[in-house]
Amino acid sequence: MSAGVLEVRDVQKTFGAVTAAKDISVSVPKGAIYSLIGSNGAGKTTFVNMVTGYIKPDSGEINFGSRNIAGLAPRLITRLGIHRSFQIAQLCNELTVEENMLLAGAIHHDERPSFFRHAHSAAARERAMATLERFHIAEHRNRLIPELSGGVKKLLDIAMAMAGETQVMLLDEPTSGVAADEKFPIMDLVIEALRAEGVTVIFVEHDMDIVTRYSERVLAFYDGQIIADDTPDEVLLDEKVQRYVTGGPA
Repeated sequence: MSAGVLEVRDVQKTFGAVTAAKDISVSVPKGAIYSLIGSNGAGKTTFVNMVTGYIKPDSGEINFGSRNIAGLAPRLITRLGIHRSFQIAQLCNELTVEENMLLAGAIHHDERPSFFRHAHSAAARERAMATLERFHIAEHRNRLIPELSGGVKKLLDIAMAMAGETQVMLLDEPTSGVAADEKFPIMDLVIEALRAEGVTVIFVEHDMDIVTRYSERVLAFYDGQIIADDTPDEVLLDEKVQRYVTGGPA
């Protein structure tokens, strides 16, 4: 079997007496859609933060292609092609939707500290609008962030994460804060847009309906360890997953 686009090998992380990650090993194939499940504190966010550079593992490797990225700064990992969105959308309330997108594009495409003065070029605007249209939010381009629904904010946050050359996208609870009737349409849009670009997707989610509908494989975390790694149906039938994650038969 060929190596995945992302290979995590024997990763460990402790915070004092707390073990946040123990013997974590995962291979994610290019173009796959994985989900991470587990109760709060199980290790999901620690995993995402180690892959994206916000936390340095104590030991182990995180290989992206042929490079071990464990311990690299988040900005460098982003420039390599591993991008993320956050549970709470990271948006500038004082700017419009289009201006937020332009800012994200400038950060991704220009390494100079003076990037902001280049953000409004014709090419930058074209890239920004193309991404907004891909996520079906171009109609909101002139609105300020506080005027938007939770669903549109989520889509904008993910669109901004896609501003650069994305190879792997990590989504932290993409449907949290979204109205119940919006969650499936939003995930349909997100998955369709990411698949169209050939992006490998890893998302953290507590909603098992979302997990079973969109993920090809599920990693179940408990106490800093992966206790199940299989298809959604198999993972949700796993006795340990039912005991420690879902609280009963799916």
